[in-house]
Amino acid sequence: MNTNTNTNTMNRLTKWRYFSSCISLVLMILSLTVISVKGFNWGLDFTGGVVTEVRIDSDIKANQIESLLGKMSEQEVSVISAGEPGRWVLRYSQAETSGDVSANALDIEQVLASLHSGVEVLNSSIVGPQVGQELAEQGGLALLVAMLCILGYLSFRFEWRLASGALFALFHDVIFVLAFFSLTQMEFNLTVLAAVLAILGYSLNDSIIIADRIRELLTSKPKMAISDVCTSAVKATFSRTMVTSGTTLMTVSALWVMGGGPLESFSIAMFIGILTGTWSSISVGTCLPELFGVNSEHYKLIPIPETP
Repeated sequence: MNTNTNTNTMNRLTKWRYFSSCISLVLMILSLTVISVKGFNWGLDFTGGVVTEVRIDSDIKANQIESLLGKMSEQEVSVISAGEPGRWVLRYSQAETSGDVSANALDIEQVLASLHSGVEVLNSSIVGPQVGQELAEQGGLALLVAMLCILGYLSFRFEWRLASGALFALFHDVIFVLAFFSLTQMEFNLTVLAAVLAILGYSLNDSIIIADRIRELLTSKPKMAISDVCTSAVKATFSRTMVTSGTTLMTVSALWVMGGGPLESFSIAMFIGILTGTWSSISVGTCLPELFGVNSEHYKLIPIPETP
């Protein structure tokens, strides 16, 4: 009775792995389509612009400043609290007709005068388009180097068929996060890029735990079917994965709720990355090695000859 129940459970888990992998592949194709069609709403870190810090009456709210500056400049202006009441950091694109920082600061002072007469511009600086382009190139290079380092590590620790599942799961997670920011057109800045790099490390952790368990089962039970090996590995690590992901999601959710605007994009990216990382480690991370035909022979110990 127990044997039949265990067999039915294993069969259901195996079917669920296959089904979830198909869903992931379809969503990945849709995500790549969204990214190619809509692109990204690059932040000032990449496009260049003006960052101005002002002090105004503490009764003035951020939405009032955003609304007024948005109407006057006909562009989106980001208003971030500078850590004390009445002190704000304004981020906006640089006007093509004015390349002088002081001129931009003076315009801001005149516009905000309608809200309060005692507006003080503390400092203002320009991030040029050339600097923004360099940041974009360096960010892309950082992602590429991180992926290559992970590829080298996985290939060293696991056989390439098993490593391919973990690497594809990483690619899967990054694509989902990028597709969300492309679809919603939320600002893509250095904070989001930092979250993407953090997601790579977090997702890799779950994939390695499951891959290590698969390798252990292939060594200890070489006659077991590979589908049962992958399903058993998922089953054995499932509770650990859920506890780890659940506690991390609680932390990220608290950061999202209490961190305010400056940390919102980082928290959203991490939240999506943790969810997709848990999903991909169980689905595509285990199905791809099975598709490539990983078996116990790939981890069979080769005896060292006694004679030189």
